[in-house]
Amino acid sequence: MTFREAARRVVEEGIAPSMSHQRVSQLARTDKDFPAVEQIGRSKVADWRELKPYFAAHAKKAATRDSRRRLERGDG
Repeated sequence: MTFREAARRVVEEGIAPSMSHQRVSQLARTDKDFPAVEQIGRSKVADWRELKPYFAAHAKKAATRDSRRRLERGDG
């Protein structure tokens, strides 16, 4: 699926509260653990069966990071 569709699914399935195709693209460029990407025409695509567990793990790490930040600031 395209990065735009992947971003929409991440939000639709409740994996993360927000996601943009730009963020998906950034992760694909910078995260060595990002699933395999192929180019079809001008679009980059990846398999949702690989993307879903990747984003679930990524969201879990982000939530842990955010909760630690809130605790450090005294918000939690």
